[in-house]
Amino acid sequence: MREGSKYVKIVEWSEYDGCFIGSCPELFYGGCHGQDEHEVFDELCQIVEETIDIYRKEGKPIPSPLSGKEFVNALQKVV
Repeated sequence: MREGSKYVKIVEWSEYDGCFIGSCPELFYGGCHGQDEHEVFDELCQIVEETIDIYRKEGKPIPSPLSGKEFVNALQKVV
């Protein structure tokens, strides 16, 4: 399993942009976009891995992945 597999990845349709938007809330917002949902997800997975590599190369701590209940609890704090 790749380290990026632990992170939440969201692909959603944006009426405003007229395309799918992919993001990974723990690492970045609005990472990629496109007309094909599956292609956006594939690109998003690649960007997550690249982002983790950048954190490592720059010596920065990698944010902890959120999942399941932890992710929902974090979202509820925002609302």
